[in-house]
Amino acid sequence: MANKPNEQELRQQKTAEAVSKTEQFFQKNAKLIYGCVAAVLVIALAILAYNRFVFQPKKAEAQKEMFKAEQKFAAGDFELALNGDDNNMGFEEIISTYGKKAGQAVYLYAGGSALQLGDFEKAIKYFSKYAGEDKILLSRAQAGIGDAYVGLEDYKNALAAYEKAAATADNLFAAGYLLKAGQVAEELGNKDKALACYKKIKDQYPQAVEAADIDKYITRIEF
Repeated sequence: MANKPNEQELRQQKTAEAVSKTEQFFQKNAKLIYGCVAAVLVIALAILAYNRFVFQPKKAEAQKEMFKAEQKFAAGDFELALNGDDNNMGFEEIISTYGKKAGQAVYLYAGGSALQLGDFEKAIKYFSKYAGEDKILLSRAQAGIGDAYVGLEDYKNALAAYEKAAATADNLFAAGYLLKAGQVAEELGNKDKALACYKKIKDQYPQAVEAADIDKYITRIEF
């Protein structure tokens, strides 16, 4: 009577069977597998080529144009900063030509320029496109939307934007957004909301500049 294989022999046998099946699979599907590998390699090389020969040069061009427009913005020449002239692109043309290659900041600059020029609809459009990861800048974009809605006398949407800005940047900047939210809430006749915003500044951001005079806002509503 033959001896039964022990556990080690059984494991070796199963391993050999698995290896054999794997080899058979590769032999049977070699063309398909090699084709897939080649396709992945072609795609990877195409991505690398696009990044090196198209994306990076365009990004460099966009940054060069951005620098010129930023100088106009810093000088307070918001018309040229936004719309450019015959010699230099403005933020609008940079966005239409390069898109996100110019970086997320281009939407903040464009929104800020439009806001300063009183083009509130355009300001909302550009601020809304900002999708950077920096929460402070993201909150500034939201506050910019609020400012634009105030310009349009759409206080309901302005209040929502300011509250969102304050919630996004939970730091001393939030106090400024809460103050604006409170003032807009008062404009809407919502004194409870305004009082809540003012008290939040007093309780949560006592070191903020806005907290120095916040008691007068609270007192005006309470009494």
